[in-house]
Amino acid sequence: MHPGLINAHTHSPGNLGKGMGDLWSLELLLTASQWIGSGRTLEDKYLSAMIGAAEMVMKGCTAAYDLAAEFPLPSVDGLSAIAKAYEEVGMRAMLAPMVADVTFFDAIPGLMERLSPSLQKEVESFRYAPWKATTRQMKKALQKWPFERVMLALGPTIPHHCSDDFLIACRDLAREYDVGIHSHVAESKVQVIAGYRRYGISLAAHMDKLGLVNEKFTVAHGVWLDGEDMKRLGDRGASVAHNPGSNMRLGNGLADVRGMLLADVNVGIGTDGANCSDNQNMYEAMRLASFASKVQGPDWQRWLTTHEVLRAATEGSARALGLDKQIGRIAPGYKADIVFLDLHHINWIPTNDPVNALVHTEDGTAVHSVMIGGRMVVQDRKLLTVDLAKLAAKAEESRVRREKITAPAKKLYDRLEKVVGTFCPGLAKAPLHIHRFGASHHAH
Repeated sequence: MHPGLINAHTHSPGNLGKGMGDLWSLELLLTASQWIGSGRTLEDKYLSAMIGAAEMVMKGCTAAYDLAAEFPLPSVDGLSAIAKAYEEVGMRAMLAPMVADVTFFDAIPGLMERLSPSLQKEVESFRYAPWKATTRQMKKALQKWPFERVMLALGPTIPHHCSDDFLIACRDLAREYDVGIHSHVAESKVQVIAGYRRYGISLAAHMDKLGLVNEKFTVAHGVWLDGEDMKRLGDRGASVAHNPGSNMRLGNGLADVRGMLLADVNVGIGTDGANCSDNQNMYEAMRLASFASKVQGPDWQRWLTTHEVLRAATEGSARALGLDKQIGRIAPGYKADIVFLDLHHINWIPTNDPVNALVHTEDGTAVHSVMIGGRMVVQDRKLLTVDLAKLAAKAEESRVRREKITAPAKKLYDRLEKVVGTFCPGLAKAPLHIHRFGASHHAH
């Protein structure tokens, strides 16, 4: 038995976009967002969340922090459809509408000017609703939220994709309703450089200056945080959701998790969305968290131990969700969110050290049963709450229908890729006082 793993960072809309692109940097993924995500009905939003929740519980994960985007602004109906999917699967979630009021092309200094006039005109369709309208929608959802196992938080997506007025509105709304804020901070080097050019200080420092950073604040990724940023987050009691799989898949680099822990930052572990890390397997995320720490240098005392990784994926993630008094441990007074592993499965023959095996050996295939809140959701390797054959049929119907709708967006992406794909790596070559890429880049 082990406490249910807790996914500190995912995006339910990503599940219908599973494995759509290969050589995607973060910036190319953001450019592809209309191709991946447009043309979605309420049913699609529900379906996408259900696919992810089903995968997570079957792979030993019982709660997640889900940043779900709707375009051009969040809706109570959309959030409710997602919550309904989690509730039907039987899983817990902290659901944050992922919001912005500045497009990606406007947020990266100099990028819009690089686009041809015709492309500039076409990306006009990417505009978000004005921030006041978005704030009203979030407030509406917070005012009467009927779900018990799915709670709400706020997700201003990336600091420089939000005007300062909007960030302040998010801060005030979070205070008024006592909910958390989750934002992608310093995920890529491009983001960090854009932040310095826009604010003259780091993204984390800017968020702190506006009063958003506290113990209810979670930084997603934080690959390019420097020592001062880490200290600032640690001093404020904030969390980082570490997503090693996605950080590698999108070429963002290797986060300095040891540095974060030394600065007293609470670290949770996440998978990120299935459109940029492809699975929702928290065992794999733990294994990668361990391995990513071990390729950063020969000083093995700085590497993460399997104990630290397992703690991050349970208690650390629970704290990021704001639920550390309820989940993340098997203890009196905690919810009965428990995963049962089959010790006769080949992964556990022999069982030498259970914590090492959980982090380095287990891949989800030895999950026998999963209990959430004392109720069996998976029993004897079978998901009891969802008919997977029906789910597969619905997902295929949705894919075929949306393929036609998104065809023009795919064509537009192919044209934008050439510009974004040269401009952003160029920006990432600008000198910076920290280094998070694999070693070969040192020489350049």
